[in-house]
This record gives sequence, C-alpha cells and structure tokens, in this order.
Amino acid sequence: MRAGAAVLEADGFGDKVLRLADGTILKLFRRKRLFSSAAWSPYAQRFADHAEALHQRHIPAPVIIAVWRIPSLGRDAVHYQPLAGKTLREMLREGLDPAIEPGLKAAFTDFIIRLHEAGVYFRSLHLGNVVYTPDQEFGLIDISDARIGPRSLSKQLRARNLRRLQGIDGESDWVNYSVVMNGALQGRPRTL
Repeated sequence: MRAGAAVLEADGFGDKVLRLADGTILKLFRRKRLFSSAAWSPYAQRFADHAEALHQRHIPAPVIIAVWRIPSLGRDAVHYQPLAGKTLREMLREGLDPAIEPGLKAAFTDFIIRLHEAGVYFRSLHLGNVVYTPDQEFGLIDISDARIGPRSLSKQLRARNLRRLQGIDGESDWVNYSVVMNGALQGRPRTL
C-alpha cells in the first residue's frame, strides 16, 4: 500500500497520515499510554464510527474504506476517501475575495450551530479541520476525538467547544459567538 505514498503528517514516532497512490488516505494511530480507552476502543475505529454518525446527520465527512489493527507496527489504521475541497485555513492562506468572506463567515457560524444542534462536540474545532466542499458545504476532518450524542449540546458545552477557536489568531473572528450561544440559525443560506 505504501508504494508511491506521500507522507502528509509525521511525528517523532513515525508516519501518521499518508496519501496513497490512488488518492485515498491512510491514517495511523498509536496508543499513547498503556492504560487507555484506546485499548478497547481504538482511535481508528472511533474515526470510522464518527464518520458514519456524521453522515447520518448529513454532515460531510471522509468516507471509510477499512479499519485495521497492525500489530507489527503497534498501530491501528483507518483507510478512507478524503473529503473533497479545501480547509478554511487553506482558503484563508491563499487569500479570500473580500466580497465573499463575510458570507462565508456567516455560513460557518450557521454550520457550528448545526453541529451543536446535531449533538456534535468537535474538540478539534479550528479552520484546519473544516473543509469547504465543491458543493459549497462545510465538512469535518480529523474526527477521531469528536463526541456525538443524541441531543443538542448544552450552552456550557457550546461555550467549551468554541474556546479552542477563540484562542487562534486570525480564526477567532470566523464565528459569531453570541449567535452560536443563542443556538438559532439566523435565516442565512448555508451555502454561497
């Protein structure tokens, strides 16, 4: 599988994310502690389960091909079709048309409300993990540490979910916090 693969992300323990020759992604997970919930609920399986839960809620996410345990590497892996589009962080780096930026920010605020109403607590909420698709929808990547429940999030969880985004320079102004905390869509279109 690794033949012709490009390493997209690595750390001191080795490769973490590979783009395979066919364009699919192989994400490798290691268990960080001996005693961890990953022993009975591997991160790769969580990633796959969260992708399915997001799809059931009509939220774009990667399409899972397979989940594997790789004992020889001491890793678990998820093989998936990546979500088409660009992350909001990539779009921002490339330079956004000032005429569309306010509408995109308003639609992103609505997307966060939609996540919260759908019971999605996305701990890795930042512009590098939100993809703007060719269908002009927002979708999520890097979803292994999400929590997805049957009910909408409480105000306390909504506020906690936004804290990470609030601390990132250049990204904190992408969400209208008071609108998210009120939890009501403001009648804006979800796509541009």
